[in-house]
Amino acid sequence: MSQDKNKKTKSAKDQSDLDPFEINFLPQFEQGRGPRDPFVNEHGVVIGDHDYESDNSPLEQWTAETDPEVMAGDEWVHPYKDIGFQSAENRDYFEKGIVPQSGIFMHPDKNVSYDPYKEKINQKEDEAEA
Repeated sequence: MSQDKNKKTKSAKDQSDLDPFEINFLPQFEQGRGPRDPFVNEHGVVIGDHDYESDNSPLEQWTAETDPEVMAGDEWVHPYKDIGFQSAENRDYFEKGIVPQSGIFMHPDKNVSYDPYKEKINQKEDEAEA
């Protein structure tokens, strides 16, 4: 084996070594990502081991009063092992450097962000203030 090939093997993570939820990140996307191994977040939940049934997880103690925001934030997402990395757009970006196209969710002749009830809500607020 040549030295060049040996260097490539040591510097790049082999596809067969990847976790099922991992992708082969380009080097520029590996810098400062965080740990590769599973970790315990500030809520005592293990992130990155793919065992989502943790006694401390809000998912296991969910009620009608639970605010979904409790599971928002980076401490709930593993920097290397997340199912979201498997999408075609994320793979193109993180493995090939292809920037996602903007406007892919835009309809060519409809304003899908228009809220038909906004006028009624504003009218009710104005009436309440009067």
